[in-house]
Amino acid sequence: MAIEKSRRDFLGLAFGSVAAVGGVLALGAMKATWDPMPSVMAAGFTTVDLSKIKPGEFKTFVWRGKPIFVFRKDHTDFKKCDNRDTKLGEKDFLVVIGLCTHLGCIPDWFPDKKKFICACHGGEYDACAINTFGPPPRPLDIPPYKITGTKMVLGEQGPQNKALIAKNPTNKA
Repeated sequence: MAIEKSRRDFLGLAFGSVAAVGGVLALGAMKATWDPMPSVMAAGFTTVDLSKIKPGEFKTFVWRGKPIFVFRKDHTDFKKCDNRDTKLGEKDFLVVIGLCTHLGCIPDWFPDKKKFICACHGGEYDACAINTFGPPPRPLDIPPYKITGTKMVLGEQGPQNKALIAKNPTNKA
């Protein structure tokens, strides 16, 4: 009788162990299906080398399907915008999401006027991306980014970006 009880205990313990291991493996497989695929995670970040942008040069990059305007200011022609510009050493960059805050159209940069002008409803933004005319309710939004050396990674938020966003409470990015 004592042998039978210990055999029953052993079978119960063995079955319980197999069930526990199977449950852990099933939970791990479920979690793996919920996590974003590596290709999706990689699409969430865009790296921009700021050292390749010349003074007065305006470039457009794509991050998560949105245009990102990066403008390196030449301070002989453009005013400084302490609450909007990103500093990289002595260089100042304007980094904004290139979607009009009125209806989401893509404004054009007009270097001769030093303005962003939205063709949809005539909204205008100055060289600091602050709305100056027309229906846009707020300045162009600042995307999350982190600067490491001369590289800017869109999609991560660094301390310089957090400070700019704190100075711009209407930012919706």
